[in-house]
Amino acid sequence: MSNTAEYAPDSQRSVSDRRMLGVKVGWRAQSIFSEMLAEFLGCVVLIAFGAGVVAVAVVGLTESGRTAVIFNGAGGWLLITWGWAFAVTMAIYVAGGVTGAHLNPAVSLAFAVKGDFPWRKVVPYWVAQVAGCFVGAALVYLDYFRAIDAWNAAHHVASYAAPGGLTTFSIFATFPASYLGGHMDLALIDQIIGTFFLLLFVLAISDNLNLSPTSNMGPLMVGLAVAAIGMSYGVDAGYAINPARDFGPRLFTWVMGWGKNAFPGPHGYWWVPIIGPMIGGVLAVYVYKWFISLTLVERAKLLENQQPHPQMQGMGYSLEKLQAALDEAKQLHTP
Repeated sequence: MSNTAEYAPDSQRSVSDRRMLGVKVGWRAQSIFSEMLAEFLGCVVLIAFGAGVVAVAVVGLTESGRTAVIFNGAGGWLLITWGWAFAVTMAIYVAGGVTGAHLNPAVSLAFAVKGDFPWRKVVPYWVAQVAGCFVGAALVYLDYFRAIDAWNAAHHVASYAAPGGLTTFSIFATFPASYLGGHMDLALIDQIIGTFFLLLFVLAISDNLNLSPTSNMGPLMVGLAVAAIGMSYGVDAGYAINPARDFGPRLFTWVMGWGKNAFPGPHGYWWVPIIGPMIGGVLAVYVYKWFISLTLVERAKLLENQQPHPQMQGMGYSLEKLQAALDEAKQLHTP
């Protein structure tokens, strides 16, 4: 019996097979560090453009004289939601070929619970994601610190840590809406709902048995999903829906002097965008499996049984058996 691995291209050979053939294999082909680098850079892009668009809306447009008042009507919010959508899209295109672009601890956890991602990689991915988001926030600050300082001076905000510093803090991380008061349980529910929908959409978009997009359009669809969540569920708590996206920049702002605005945050909010997304992501896995995935799998099995593949002989098919199988399938679907 022939071994099909003998005819497999080099890209499909295992690392051990290639070593036996004397082919050198570098650490990038087999080490988790290469995946961590991809997640890190993807998260840098995510925050550089996500927090970047918030910086434009909050301090850039006003202090440059291009807009008189921030968030004048719904335009400012739409700018932010679309900006984050493009940030997510570009970040997935950057890292997707290496890791699938999790870029979110809740995504890594959800895929591990689903069984599609090794548990041993979860924590290393989290570390890379938080570090990337920290650096992304630093890039935004490097570009906009003069605008931030100008806004503070114009509005008589004495320091980043002052109560008025919460406005410029919002460039980097999230906080609960004032109408929630001290009800962090409601903020937690908001984060659970938002991340639930994010993972629900990601699972559907990445499911080849569902109506998954083609021609590498998946990243754009995920970006549109983020825009939809921001427009529909964004105002309660800033739709972090990603622990690294909030914690990394929050840590950066704390280092840079935003003090209590960063930790513990208003009403001790800092833990909400960490715990909430984790719960919502895992919940989405079970909901999608029960309502959608199991049905798709069973229908695929039924279709396969109704349209059996002819047996392979040698290197090809028997034309007679192939024609017989086609005729049988045609009869089964003829009314």
